Amino acid sequence: MFPIRHAAFLAPDIKRFEIEAPRIAGRRQAGQFVIVRIHEHGERIPLTIADADPAEGTITIIVQGIGKTTKLLNMLEAGDAISDVVGPLGEPSEIERFGAVVVIGGGVGTAIAFPTAVAMKQAGNRVVSIVGAKSEEYVLLEDEMRAASDELYVMTDDGSYGSRGLVTEKLQQLIDSGETIDRVLAIGPIRMMQAVAEVTRPHRIKTIVSLNPIMVDGTGMCGGCRVTVGGQTRFACVDGPEFDAHEVDFKILAQRNSLYRPIEQAALESFAANPVAAVQEARHCHLEQKHPQVGPRGPQDS
Repeated sequence: MFPIRHAAFLAPDIKRFEIEAPRIAGRRQAGQFVIVRIHEHGERIPLTIADADPAEGTITIIVQGIGKTTKLLNMLEAGDAISDVVGPLGEPSEIERFGAVVVIGGGVGTAIAFPTAVAMKQAGNRVVSIVGAKSEEYVLLEDEMRAASDELYVMTDDGSYGSRGLVTEKLQQLIDSGETIDRVLAIGPIRMMQAVAEVTRPHRIKTIVSLNPIMVDGTGMCGGCRVTVGGQTRFACVDGPEFDAHEVDFKILAQRNSLYRPIEQAALESFAANPVAAVQEARHCHLEQKHPQVGPRGPQDS
């Protein structure tokens, strides 16, 4: 069992959790993720480790409630517990002193980009960050990204905050201005990452994206997270999640991510019809944590 220390919404349907996971907190590196299962019969979902505090033994994840499982997770609060948190998984971000690095986060992708921005800054790079959101209320981690950056640009679709426009427009402006850019990291919706790749491709700027395809076990055994990179099949959970954007087949990635959409929609509709029952099922594990004698297997090792 993994107790939730703190939980708070950052934006509509986007929630930050601090979870007790000392072993993971002590080993995690930027770019890695965990597989979370809320309760024994729950779905496994991958979530990037946005931050970690080894001294406190906690990791931070930021969750956008889109499907049944993420919405259910976002209904939990401090004092509740999560059944399984496995990690750290995946290859860490490649952190070196590249020179000038542009870090781009679109939507909740900012939470994924943040730890790498911090690591890039600590490695001695000049970090320019571009954060994109639909509107002001969806801008995430602005203060944290500003602290990790030499420059920060905020872009909103509706112009309610920062500058109106897309993250790719700001990236293009930086390139056109003659600013030296040695590396770009872009994390967000598939179409956004693909668009960033097309902006940097003519200039041969090394561009890295973090992929989040359908994933089950996180160890490469199920093959669900396979992606096509440079014409070869790779597995995001063990070979990634970060890959060269100019080699990713985004068309196949988008097709695979939509493969189970009808099933996901049916699960979401069922959850919406009776969310209380789903929350009670998830919190059953918390009861077992407080009173192990009621659990089916006796005391649980957290």
